[in-house]
Amino acid sequence: MKTIFSSRRHYYVARVTILLMMVALIAGMVGCGGGESYTPMVAAGGLHTVGLMSNGTMVAVGDNSFGQCDVGGWTGIVQVATGDAQTVWVKSDHSVVAVGGNEYEQCNVNNWTDIVQVDTTGGGGDVFPAWAWYAHTVGRKSDGTVVAVGDNHAGQCHVGNWTDIIQVAAGAWYTVGLKSNGTVVTAGDNSYGQLNVSTWTDIVQVAVAYIHTVGLKSDGTVVAAGDNTFGQCNVGNWTGIVQVAAGGFHTVGVEADGTVVATGRNNYGQCDVDGWTDITRVAVGSSHTVGVKDDGTVVAVGDETSGQCDVGGWDLN
Repeated sequence: MKTIFSSRRHYYVARVTILLMMVALIAGMVGCGGGESYTPMVAAGGLHTVGLMSNGTMVAVGDNSFGQCDVGGWTGIVQVATGDAQTVWVKSDHSVVAVGGNEYEQCNVNNWTDIVQVDTTGGGGDVFPAWAWYAHTVGRKSDGTVVAVGDNHAGQCHVGNWTDIIQVAAGAWYTVGLKSNGTVVTAGDNSYGQLNVSTWTDIVQVAVAYIHTVGLKSDGTVVAAGDNTFGQCNVGNWTGIVQVAAGGFHTVGVEADGTVVATGRNNYGQCDVDGWTDITRVAVGSSHTVGVKDDGTVVAVGDETSGQCDVGGWDLN
């Protein structure tokens, strides 16, 4: 992997760049509560992809067996998240809407209020037999507390005592929260060491997958914990990173110059991102990777058996 910043001056430029991009990311999640300015973004699920456009509406492609792509007609959306078989989004009034699989009541979010960010995972029944028995949704409130619904057999929804949280992330059977002081809290299953993050500090963003957790530090380096069967945690030499995303068994990072790096399983070509340029953010699904370019167009690689990579005509601006 290349090193972008070598001098002390460039180190501080990189640090400021990361912090500014994370502020923009969180601002996009929160909205403005009136006269909204929407931030284009993408979310990648098991076999579907959702795009949030700058006018606050959404587009979706891919598998729709559970209605997870039924997002047309909604407006005023400020943030979106996808699971294997569900799509959840936050509206500008901080209410939450969900469509798709609801086997574990992971879509029972209609009574949530004052939410500024959500994440969701799992779901899918027989369509996703390897992961059919888990699904939960997590929401961060404006006061830094957290709510959760869905499968809780491993305690992944035991987040009621969390405070001072600035980001939440939902993995398979576990939940991760980023605190404002740069440390990380967790709940749920730790069979693969994916919760071994208590020593992490100076974290500005977290990303989780099925059974590995990734943290972006303010200096642009990256840490990871959990299953590393396919090398998805081999991020120790990454530098100059401004955003990370974690998928089924791969990890992707956006570099400060708009290029992208990836590591992990590549059986569908989901890590073939070397030629991508001008990328502002990425999203990672089970076996596909999606990137938003600075002109609002979208690119994707990886598994496209359900059309989840058919984003070539999207312009989120």
